Amino acid sequence: MIEAGIMLKWINDPVLFAEENFGITLDEWQKEGLIAISNNQRVAFKASKGVGKTALLAMACWWFMVTRFDSKVVATSISYDNLKDGLWSEMAKFMNMSKLIQSQFEWTHTRIYLKEKPETWFMSARTWPKGASSEQQANTLAGLHADNIMFVLDESGGIPSSVMAAAEAALANDTHSGTDAKLIQAGNPTHLSGPLYEASTRDRNMWKVIEISSDPENPKRSSRVSIEWANQQIQKYGRDNPWVLVNVFGEFPPSSSNVLLGYEEVRAAMNRKVDGDSYINSQKRLGVDVARFGSDSSVIFPRQGLMAFQPVVMRGARTNEIASRILQAKSKWESEVEYIDGTGGFGSGVVDSLIQKGQTPQEIHFSSKPDDPRYFNKRAEMWFRMAEWIKRGGCLPYNEQLLAELTAPDYYFKGSKLILEDKDLIKEKIGSSPDLSDALALTFADVEMTTGLGELGVLNRTHIEKSSWDYDPLDPKRF
Repeated sequence: MIEAGIMLKWINDPVLFAEENFGITLDEWQKEGLIAISNNQRVAFKASKGVGKTALLAMACWWFMVTRFDSKVVATSISYDNLKDGLWSEMAKFMNMSKLIQSQFEWTHTRIYLKEKPETWFMSARTWPKGASSEQQANTLAGLHADNIMFVLDESGGIPSSVMAAAEAALANDTHSGTDAKLIQAGNPTHLSGPLYEASTRDRNMWKVIEISSDPENPKRSSRVSIEWANQQIQKYGRDNPWVLVNVFGEFPPSSSNVLLGYEEVRAAMNRKVDGDSYINSQKRLGVDVARFGSDSSVIFPRQGLMAFQPVVMRGARTNEIASRILQAKSKWESEVEYIDGTGGFGSGVVDSLIQKGQTPQEIHFSSKPDDPRYFNKRAEMWFRMAEWIKRGGCLPYNEQLLAELTAPDYYFKGSKLILEDKDLIKEKIGSSPDLSDALALTFADVEMTTGLGELGVLNRTHIEKSSWDYDPLDPKRF
């Protein structure tokens, strides 16, 4: 059993507890955070990426369990894997750094408990199943009561508000002397809703909010994040970039920024004129979105550098027909690479048909891993590349359906990565599948490259592609 004198020594001094048990030097913000947990009932940590917030939560959990009689700590996160690999792993790490804790507590994969009182003195890991309803999510933390209880929500930027509501109910126990109930949360400011956002905005008067930044210009920045890395992100993407705001500055993105492309931006790209010399040396690409369902269309979208040309739209076409149309375009327009959507296997027949004809199409899966770690998947990466291309001078063909598709999707954060709104939700918004925009996005599957056709091919085509701004390279009348 833990001696009462030891408990009293640290009961109001978590900084001393951490230093003496773990033998570490704390960051200034960690000291501030531990003191805040000691002095406040509700504490929220709004942090940039990689500052060590999960380690601080682990130190706070051990302090609470060691210094409170019959204490109960309940921890959750956005997923089981996140909790297991994050906070629960940190709990084990710090336990191995303290002889006192090792002698008194037992660690398992879902529960940590005092060896002499396993039923009443413990920390429990709780999560909810994928696809759980709001009621099921709330039940994750429901039904727990104790004189000394602490709820810990890690990565709370993405946790549903219903989970926090259940934890709030337990604070009612802290009504008389000798009891202590605390509610601690920490996360990256990725969502404009949920527990962390509410604590930082609407309910800020109820919470002690600790803000941790990696901004090189902030004198209180976390030293755990490389200042070189932070400067690189700012220089590469800009201080106003949503990813930089969240991951470097620890700030919420502006509420208006979740729309990827605005109406005026797309309309300007459709009215824009670019000189042929600005794109003639760029690689010629075809993006091919193959229809998933009968009401959807298969689209072949040609793009060369800053110029996107009129797309070919095919309804009810079979895979061999689509492949033949691609071969036509490749033969007459001399496209150099063809990106075909293989998501769900719908484009695999087209890819196989082209391979059988000696071609080398690139099969792209929207859910695959992106090249840029800022993005959650390949789909988000391609759409963001396309949006940046439009904003920096890309020229689009005039098409009202394309305008509706490009301005429909929102984006948000999943963990610390950017993700695009689900395709089915976009379809609900505009009443049709975003086939045109997905086909154009596929032309951004790789970074921009110069043409590989050589100087002679460029010279032979220049007069054609500079002759008309509504030039359609895939017009079947040309074939």
